[in-house]
Amino acid sequence: MILTTTPQVEGYTIREYKGVVTGETIIGANFMKDIFAGIRDIVGGRSSSYEKVLRQAKDTSMQEMMERAQAMGANAIVGIDIDYETIGESNSMLMVATSGTAVVI
Repeated sequence: MILTTTPQVEGYTIREYKGVVTGETIIGANFMKDIFAGIRDIVGGRSSSYEKVLRQAKDTSMQEMMERAQAMGANAIVGIDIDYETIGESNSMLMVATSGTAVVI
């Protein structure tokens, strides 16, 4: 499946629009990651544990969106948008939502 943030795929003609597809993932951050991330905030540097969780959430959301597009008979998704939000009490959960247009090229 071809995935792109652009509204078209260079070198291909969109033959059919199947519709909007989405993927959503909500992941809770665990206590130990919060502690280590807090230490990183104080001393500086990147939080690899949070970066890993972000990547996993994005990958899961993208996979869900691709599965929905395939179920519609699409072979590409164009115009992909990825949104990250913190939700829940004390912003303790991370939501990643992806959306795009399922198409046949």
